[in-house]
Amino acid sequence: MPSSKEYLDSILARLSDIDDISYRPMMGEYLLYCRGKVFGGIYDDRFLVKATRSAVAMLPVAPMELPYAGGKRMLRVKAESKAFLKKLIDALCSELPEPKRKKQ
Repeated sequence: MPSSKEYLDSILARLSDIDDISYRPMMGEYLLYCRGKVFGGIYDDRFLVKATRSAVAMLPVAPMELPYAGGKRMLRVKAESKAFLKKLIDALCSELPEPKRKKQ
């Protein structure tokens, strides 16, 4: 079941205090980016983020779920405050490697 644009919009509204958030549609789902780094996505109307050390520490009881068959387990983020999400995403993205540059 593809994710709805309405659910994406509700998540983006909660992430609106974070600089440089973007998304990209991908096969009925949405990949979420912070400063050009993929940090999570919307899968079947679920907000999932990568299970980095800081994300696991900040969401100790969050369930680990598969975004799709064969994918890596990710943390499911339920309704959280904008302030908490800003701290979470900023910490999570600081742990992710810089995106690889395309060769020209």
